[in-house]
Amino acid sequence: MTKQSKYTITAALPYANGPVHIGHLAGVYVPADIFVRYLRSKGDDVVFVCGSDEHGVPITIRAKKEGVTPQQVVDKYHGIIKNAFKDFGISFDIYSRTSSKTHSETASEFFKKMYEEGKFVEQTSEQYYDEKNNQFLADRYIMGTCPNCGNPDAYGDQCEKCGSTLSPRELGDPRSTISGEKPVLKETKHWYLPLDQYEPWLKEWILEQNKDWKSNVYGQCKSWLDAGLMPRAVTRDLDWGVPVPVEGAEGKVLYVWFDAPIGYISATKDWATENNQNWEEYWKGDNSKLVHFIGKDNIVFHCIIFPSMLKADGTYNIPENVPANEFLNLEGDKISTSRNWAVWLHEYLQDLPNKQDVLRYTLCANMPETKDNDFTWKDFQTRNNSELVAILGNFVNRAVVLTNKYYEGKIPARGTLEAIDKETIATMEAIPGRVGASLEKYKFREALQAMMELARLGNKYLADTEPWKLQKENPARVETIMNIALQICANLSIVAEPFLPFTAQKLVEMLNIDTLKWADAGRLDILADGHQINKQQLLFEKLEDQVIDAQVQKLEDTKKANEAANAPVEPSKDLCTFDDFMKMDIRVGHILEAEKLKKSKKLLKLKVDVGFEERTILSGIAQHFTPEEVVGKKVAVLVNLAPRKMMGIESEGMVLMAETKDGSLRFMEPSEAAEAGNMIS
Repeated sequence: MTKQSKYTITAALPYANGPVHIGHLAGVYVPADIFVRYLRSKGDDVVFVCGSDEHGVPITIRAKKEGVTPQQVVDKYHGIIKNAFKDFGISFDIYSRTSSKTHSETASEFFKKMYEEGKFVEQTSEQYYDEKNNQFLADRYIMGTCPNCGNPDAYGDQCEKCGSTLSPRELGDPRSTISGEKPVLKETKHWYLPLDQYEPWLKEWILEQNKDWKSNVYGQCKSWLDAGLMPRAVTRDLDWGVPVPVEGAEGKVLYVWFDAPIGYISATKDWATENNQNWEEYWKGDNSKLVHFIGKDNIVFHCIIFPSMLKADGTYNIPENVPANEFLNLEGDKISTSRNWAVWLHEYLQDLPNKQDVLRYTLCANMPETKDNDFTWKDFQTRNNSELVAILGNFVNRAVVLTNKYYEGKIPARGTLEAIDKETIATMEAIPGRVGASLEKYKFREALQAMMELARLGNKYLADTEPWKLQKENPARVETIMNIALQICANLSIVAEPFLPFTAQKLVEMLNIDTLKWADAGRLDILADGHQINKQQLLFEKLEDQVIDAQVQKLEDTKKANEAANAPVEPSKDLCTFDDFMKMDIRVGHILEAEKLKKSKKLLKLKVDVGFEERTILSGIAQHFTPEEVVGKKVAVLVNLAPRKMMGIESEGMVLMAETKDGSLRFMEPSEAAEAGNMIS
């Protein structure tokens, strides 16, 4: 990579139908931000763009689920996602959205130009149609039986039980998720991008010219190309999205996979307008390089489909690289938004404030670069306490504390260098180049390890030289040691910045220096003799067990809630006659008193006003409610249940309860207007 190169860096547009979780961060946004910060430090001209993907079926499904409009859904989650990214330190130059006017115009123009140049093929096909709701059904609005595993609730595009990719016509017993009715097949017209026409070019471009791409990306592309490409629809029958801008396309919108990547272009346009730049220099310039950061589920769109669109247009640059990552699991289980099995970024920032860099560090160390990896809270704690606190934080703290103690915060001069000094300096000078070389190969874990070697180097240097033992007998030697240690600290403020931006800023403030550039890394004279530094501040704090246990418990609660939600409903009991039912006398009762029975864990002794008298009732609810919680409640009571003696006390009735799926109990509570003794029928 040459200095002053021009880069357009894109990060996959997150769907605005829910918040961002750590899987998204590890797969896309942390590596993209590290790379961008490195390029900026080198002095390259970079525009880093992203935005909310606000069209497509997941948005409309969420809207129906929440009983709101699609616009309300995207407005809500766009704000949550944008603010979380900002607070986490993802340094986008612009975070835009595909519901913007600029995007609608850009996507429409892109389609219209290709349409007028005859780059699409028009096809009529049969698709599922919901007659009750008078609409064609997108894949996610169709459910049926998976042909591979027999799951009766597979979607029209994927079975979430076995992971198979499907098409709606493959499902057995298809049904509309909107009405529940069986859909019919109906003819509809759409425009298709003939990917088969671009297959020879794609094979040459990817398989021959880009063999150095990441193996997981190259392998997936080769698999698609070897199987042969087919035309792919670029329009859909929906009412949410960018309207197809041609006659005869009423009720149709641009398919989200066609619409969304154009969002990178529209975002760049908005950024350019705000910053008095020419957006075309970043997308069409000879010296501009386009790099897409994505997850593995987006490889085909960014390596085959979007490049084909750009090639078809004929005026855009083609991506230089698409460094996609695999998936991150959570505590040994696949992250799932539908099961709430995730660590959500906005919740993390609330639960663990000022710990952005700890999460960035852990996610980078566990980054799923070529295979799926796992995040655990115990590993998070270990990396914080054993690496960030014990190595990086400990080294910087000792260097700054000793300098303030011995020299009132002024940088001492170096004297005669000993062998250990020369060896340490040589290693320090080499590390920035190793970090940069790894980043330019998109090997982020390798780069992080090299960065931490600089902190380990400084920590070991102080441990080996022990300046605190030499201060009285050889103060001149200590001045040399402390000068070198402080120069390592200054180098860390540069080399650590892409990975740990908040920490690097603290280090800059402690050392009382300006933010430095990558070209300064490796220098031994960053801090001049006599330069005044500031007092120390802790870079990292030890994470105690109770903090981590709270996060683990949060996940355990989620797991229990999922199990309860999926628990089978108790089947119906045998039929009873109307006369049997009429024998039951159920009335409103008012609980006057309640107390625990000393020899029972389950029973509460209740005094209940049932209208015509007060009754003593023993109820097995002591493990669910305290006496204080039940006094004053109005409840449903079966008053003509035969009395029963328990623990020497006669119980005169039964308080009716509902048992939830998780095994907890709820009172069957009459309305506030009901009075004790009122009949319930």
